[in-house]
Amino acid sequence: MSEQFVRLEVSDGVGLVTLDRKPVNALNREMRRQIVATFDAIADREDIRCAVLTGSGNVFCAGADLKDRPDSTTPGDFLDHNRITRETGNAIRECSKPVIAAINGVALGAGLGLAAACDILYASENATVGMPEINVGLAGGASMLKTLFGRSTLRRMFFTGQRLTAQELLKRNVIEDVVSEKDLLPVTMALAREIASKAPLATIYAKRSANMVDVMPQRDAYRFEQEFTVALSKTEDAREARTAFLEKRAPVFKGR
Repeated sequence: MSEQFVRLEVSDGVGLVTLDRKPVNALNREMRRQIVATFDAIADREDIRCAVLTGSGNVFCAGADLKDRPDSTTPGDFLDHNRITRETGNAIRECSKPVIAAINGVALGAGLGLAAACDILYASENATVGMPEINVGLAGGASMLKTLFGRSTLRRMFFTGQRLTAQELLKRNVIEDVVSEKDLLPVTMALAREIASKAPLATIYAKRSANMVDVMPQRDAYRFEQEFTVALSKTEDAREARTAFLEKRAPVFKGR
């Protein structure tokens, strides 16, 4: 069996995903495949309604493992490498459940890409992020930076490999908050449990809507969302939510 580089712990409707490939959680192909498999499983599991992604130790993810580069002399190896590289972030972005990034330290290159694929971002006081590919003679990741930063900051980081601190991310409204190392998981897990308490189908549709409106004109996007609202209004959970609100009690959702 392959060594496990990704841990999943489930409690209270929340899946805590921990990257665990010492010393710096650098991504090789096997670790990427485990990330994809983990988030595909989260998408399917009814006992998980929200996920938190973090790293072991004091590093979120230092990026791609440069010792695991594809072999240009082996036909198809670059294609295989590039496909799993793309799908690592896509598995998080396309996961049907919301994903919160708990950036507990350095997040560089592909590691920053993992955070960028998440829906909500928090960082610890010691966190720094960057896209340093230019420093090793490569270029890639502008599409990830674009989801977080404006044009000038994106290009400055991309052309120089310059890093930003957690406080700088907060100043730019890239993350929700900067918290101490010891408070990072409690804060993000509390938010995840709050999200997990919502109607499961509504949360799934909300994630899908949030992904789609990123790439659609406002008029079309709102019409798209309205169709979801109509579909959700006919569910048992929607009726339960309205009844519970009127009766001033906590709703009991069944996911249908």
